[in-house]
This record gives sequence, structure tokens and C-alpha cells, in this order.
Amino acid sequence: MLTLGRRTVLASFVSAFALAATRGVASAQETEKPPRDAIYRDASQPVERRVEDLLRRMSVEEKVAQMIGIWEGKGLIQNAAGDFVAARASEAFPHGLGQISRPQDKRGVDPSENGAAGAAAEAVNRTGRKTAEYVNAAQRWAIENTRLGIPLLLHEEALHGYVARGATSFPQSIALASTWDTALVEQCFSVAAREMRARGAQLALAPVVDVARDPRWGRIEETYGEDPHLVGEMGLAAIRGFQGEYLPLAPDKVMVTLKHMTGHGQPENGTNVGPANISERTLRENFFPPFERAVTELPVMSVMASYNEIDGVPSHVSRWLLHDILREEWGFRGAVVSDYFAIRELNTRHRMFRTIEEAAARALEAGVDIELPDGEGYIKLPEMVSDGRVDIAAIDAAVRRLLTMKFLAGVFETPYVDPRRAEALTATPDAVALARKSAQKAITLLKNDKGVLPLDPAGIRRLAVLGTHARDTPIGGYSDVPRHVVSVLEGIQAAAGGRFEVEYAEAVRITESRSWSADAVDLVSPEVNARLIEEAVATARTCDTIVMVLGDNEQTSREAWADEHLGDRASLDLIGQQNDLARAIFALGKPTVVVLLNGRPLSVNLLAEQADALVEGWYLGQETGHAVADVLFGKVNPGGKLPVSIARNVGQLPIFYNHKPTSRRGYLFSETSPLYPFGFGLSYTTFDISAPRLAKATIGRFEHVRVEVDVTNTGSRAGDEVVQLYVRDDHASVTRPVLELKHFKRVTLEPGARTTVSFEITPRDLSLWDEDMHRVVEPGTFTLSAGPNSRDLKATTLTVSD
Repeated sequence: MLTLGRRTVLASFVSAFALAATRGVASAQETEKPPRDAIYRDASQPVERRVEDLLRRMSVEEKVAQMIGIWEGKGLIQNAAGDFVAARASEAFPHGLGQISRPQDKRGVDPSENGAAGAAAEAVNRTGRKTAEYVNAAQRWAIENTRLGIPLLLHEEALHGYVARGATSFPQSIALASTWDTALVEQCFSVAAREMRARGAQLALAPVVDVARDPRWGRIEETYGEDPHLVGEMGLAAIRGFQGEYLPLAPDKVMVTLKHMTGHGQPENGTNVGPANISERTLRENFFPPFERAVTELPVMSVMASYNEIDGVPSHVSRWLLHDILREEWGFRGAVVSDYFAIRELNTRHRMFRTIEEAAARALEAGVDIELPDGEGYIKLPEMVSDGRVDIAAIDAAVRRLLTMKFLAGVFETPYVDPRRAEALTATPDAVALARKSAQKAITLLKNDKGVLPLDPAGIRRLAVLGTHARDTPIGGYSDVPRHVVSVLEGIQAAAGGRFEVEYAEAVRITESRSWSADAVDLVSPEVNARLIEEAVATARTCDTIVMVLGDNEQTSREAWADEHLGDRASLDLIGQQNDLARAIFALGKPTVVVLLNGRPLSVNLLAEQADALVEGWYLGQETGHAVADVLFGKVNPGGKLPVSIARNVGQLPIFYNHKPTSRRGYLFSETSPLYPFGFGLSYTTFDISAPRLAKATIGRFEHVRVEVDVTNTGSRAGDEVVQLYVRDDHASVTRPVLELKHFKRVTLEPGARTTVSFEITPRDLSLWDEDMHRVVEPGTFTLSAGPNSRDLKATTLTVSD
């Protein structure tokens, strides 16, 4: 068994770079710089010709240099203050470097903070201007101080906005999915791309297009939910926002990296990086589609392999997954990047190989083109080529793809950015307004049967706002510190405008800290919370209306990136004494609204039963408070829909809606139905959605058919409804799900207004994978259903003839 501690890894890592640098000087194939008129320097030449011209000039060491990044080893290229130092970079990397991982952070300055894939606790990262200056210095070194002058590619995280100091923070991914609004998602990531490019990055490690089917998994908040079609549509929208529909990149765009291929979202026992015990059929029906659509419909150039194994083979060494499916079947022509430390973890976690060289060779053979965040294994590839363990053709293929990315990213022509513009293009007024709009549209109303919402300021004398996260606002994982985060308390106080009094009580505290990056998670003692609850009840008694903010924070639902940094849970109940608080407040008998801010879908049975109104907010980003107040006081009519099913308890799992017919038979003493179904969400108005109307009742197997659905606002307020169209294959040669979402559209209607939504059903919408794993459309009948969620549907029948 191979085990490596933080300092051991760093020491061996530095030694590897030093050895490679020494060998490289002695074995370099070329010593002279290419002429200025070399084909690869000519922007008028086709990308393919430029790549081949550059590739033929490269030594083995120069090729391998393009196949590694640097993050924990940044101490090799910067000083103790975190400034880039060209002389140090030349000493460590005489042949250049492929990527710098997360240039906005100061990783590597303090080696004691190394050793985890996430972030260092309480780290203060670079400002926009400092990041731009760092990037420019690094690019200048790569262009002027290396023989071939190959610029760097710089990647950053951007899960729900650029993860950087002061950047705009949009709602977390699961909240963006709740908007069911692809145009809005595209706009959000257009802003993220603009902010990233202004600081010098050209590659986003986003979007996450994992289908999430286990809410115990702490990373569910990073996903767009449980349905492959919804995830696919949101993923495509994010890609269009980040990089547009065409390459080369526009000046304000960045390339994307699809994460994480695949099966990551249904790990064994719900714990991160657990085996994905998933059949090929389930992969093809549920987990592959978002990836396949992305790489076949848009010019995606980067895909990240997942940490988990499938059928005994980790994704990073699965040639079937990364070559046969991704490249051969789908035609992907971009690069496959490793997840952080995943090459190392083939040994330390999966226990597969004795040496890092063996792991690197297998990953390369499978199709992993670049090792991130550092080159621990790939730095040894030159010696493996020289002794015959690795074929140079495999390295050439990888480098060809990586160079293509750099040419298409435009870094050879425009490697530098203007540091003065980096801050000016960050968190601009239009970006902040978009953050508020996206939060408004994400909010999902789960209960309002007594009509308590929207609140009428004229009927309120004193309003109590309760909950620690009503004031200290969680915004979810993969976030930095925005310029300003609006709390629910601040938003309500602004909305009150002096018309009524607002009283605050902390009420219940969940954890001692909400630092996403800190390893330890310390729950607040019941004794402390008992005192806080008593104080909150006293405050609530003096008020006539109550708003309670409950849920999660960045510690109770998060990525478990190490054994000492956990984030998955065996329970879906509210953490700590939150239910105790709720019972005490409900006992007062006063109008009470509960707002949930959380990362995972929670089993909120008590709240569903006793709250007068229940609002699912997820994590809403920097404009949380304004958006919540806008909805609570009726400035905005909520129209969000759940992208996941909400379980009544953890014993119901899995609870996804698109299950097979033999599932959900029943339990003794409990129900199999979810607490709230997939696609659910209420409004302050009412809507009527018609059964689908078919342009033709019978079609051939290769024909399309138009489907129309009428939707009418039957209430007294303007509002949004999401028309959802589901398909069921009534009889087939293999078992089929009871429902599958195939189309949706969010519409806004004035009171009494009616519109007709049109969808086109294609052969792919009706297809299945037969026993021989061929995609086919079988003749027979299909039930097409339309409605506001996956439960309340009206149906019609489509016949497909042979």
C-alpha cells in the first residue's frame, strides 16, 4: 500500500521537477529558437498546420512540459510574496509549461497548506489587478524565456461565477437549475467568462454536467439535478455563456471543461469518489447524455475524467470511457484533463499501481492528455519514452490536442491582459443586477396553502427574522468573497423601508464556522442553541409575523475532497437544533414563513406540515437578501421548479422520478412517494396547462412531430410557469422509465393571458438502447404528458409505425 503525506508529496514533487530539468538540458533535441516567420507563429495559417509545424520542432521534454500544470508547486515559480519570478520558472521548467492552475490564488507560497484538492482555509487570494499582473509576468516568461515561446493556458474554477476575490457570485448550480431558464444561465456565465478573461484566464473548470441521483452526496449542490435532459440543457446554456458557439475564442470568452466523466453523481453509499456501480445501460440512458450532447452540439475542447471507478476501472484509466466512447463514438477532438491529484490517487486511493510512473503510463494510454493540478506523474514521461515504457505517438497525440486548444484560445496572438481593466470589468452594475434576477428566478415556492405569501407590509407591525444564516449568508462551495453579499436580514430591512419594525434573533447556530475549506466541522452545542432558541421565542412573541431562515451552510454540505475533509451525510434532516427552533416558533401560532438556504435537498417533513409558507432558496449568491425580500413581499412572483425530487427520509433513496416500473412497490409503515416531486414549484397565481396536441397522431420511426400545449394564467397576478413535456414508451423490448423529461419552456403570462408552447418530438426523444446497445426507435405507442411538474400531468398518445 502506498501512502503519501502532505510534506512527502511536496518533497517528491520538487525532486521530480529538479530531475526532469537536469535531464532535459542534456537531452534537448533543439537548442536554437525557431525563426520569427515559423509557420506556427503565423496567425493566418490554419490551426492544424500551425500545430504540426510546432509539434515537429519540439523535443520530448518540451512536449511533456505541455502535459502538466502547476499549483502546489507554484513555490517553484514565485517568491515568498507570491510574485512570479521568471528566473525561478526557467530553472524549474526550462522547457516551458502547459498550464498554471488557479492563478488567482497563492497556492504554493506556504507549503503547509498543500495536500488537498479544494482550497486552503482562510486564504486571501489575489485582487483582479494582481492576478492580471501575475498572469502577464508568467506569459512573458513563457513567450520570451523558453525556446519555443509557447504561451500558457491558465485555468480557474467557475461553478456559479468566477471563483475569485471580488468576482460576481451567482446562485449555486442547483439553484440555477431551479430557474429552468437556459437564456438566463447563458447570461450568467457570459459574465463569469468576461470577468475571468479580464484577469487572464482562458479555461474554466466548469460546467459540472454530472447527473446527481443521491442527495447524501455533498456535491449535489454543484449539479443541475437528477434529470439528464435538464442537466444537458443547463450545461449547453453554460457552455454558450462561457465560450460561445464557435471557436476561436472571442476576446471576452473562455473555454469550458466538462466535469466529471462520469457516474460521479451516484456514488456507492453516497460518499464522494465512491464506486459508481452503474450498468452500461444506465450510463447511456442517464449519465452519458449531457456529455454527449455537449461534445456533439458545441465545440467543447476539454473534458475532465471523474475520480470514481465504474465496474472496477477508475475513469482515469478507462480507455473504453475516454477513447472508445468519448473520442470514437462521439467524435470528441479536444483534450481530456485529469481531476486534481487523480493520477496520484490511482495509487493512494484506488490502490492499483506500485509507482506513480505506472499510474501515469496507464492514464496516458487511456486518453488523459494533461495532469492537473501538478505534473507529479507526467513529469516522468520523458524517461519512460526513452526506456520504451511509453510510446512517443501517445505523447504526440496528447500534445497535438493541447496545442490545438492553445491556438483556438488565441493565446499565441493575445497572451496579455490590461491589469487596469481587470477590476473595472468585475462585479459591474449589470452583473450585480443579473445576480439578483437569477436569484429571484431560482426561488421555488413549496407551500403557501394559507395564502400568507406575499406578505403585505401594511398588515405588519413588527416582523421577526430568525436564524443565524439570515444574517451570515451562505453562498455555497467554490466561492470566493464577493464585494458584498446581501443577507436576508438586510434585504428585508431594505424592503420594510420604515413601514414596519424588523427584529432579529440568531435563534439557532449550525456550526462554529461555515468555512468551506476548513477540514473540521464542529456543531454548536445543544446548550448554546437552547439559549438562542429561548431568546428567539421571546423576540417572536413581540412580533406579528415571522420569517425563519433554516437549512445548510458550506460545511454541512460540500465536496469531501480528503479523508480529513468530509462533506457527505447519512441523513437528510435539518442539522442540529433547527427543528427544535421550528417547533417552538410554530407553537406560537403566528404567521410563519420558512426560507431554506441549503446545498442538498432536505427532508423537511416538519416544515412541510406546519409552516404557513415554505420557500426553497438553495444558495442564492451575493444578492440573496434582495431576491428573498422581492419574493416574500410580492415584488417578484416565484416561478422556480425543483431540479430534484425531495425525499421524505434517507430510507427512500434513491428517489429520482425517472425510475423503472418495478421500483417503488411500497414500504411497510411509510410512503414511496417523495415529499416534493421533481419539477415542482408553486406561484402566487394559478395556471392551467392543457394536454398535448399532436400535429399527427401517427408517425414513422424516423419522423418528427410537432406538439402544442396551451398554458393559461387563471389567477390574478402576472407570473411564470414552466411547461414540462414528458414521454413514456408504453411497451418496449427492454424496460423503460415510467417518465422521461424531453422538453420544457418557462413562460411569463399576465392575468387571464394564454399562450401556446410548441415542441418538436424527434426520433432521439423516442429512442432507446436495445439489447445489443444500439440506439433505436421501436414501433408502438408512446404516452406524451404535459404539466407543471412530474406528478400533475395530462396525457395523449402518439403512435409510431414501422
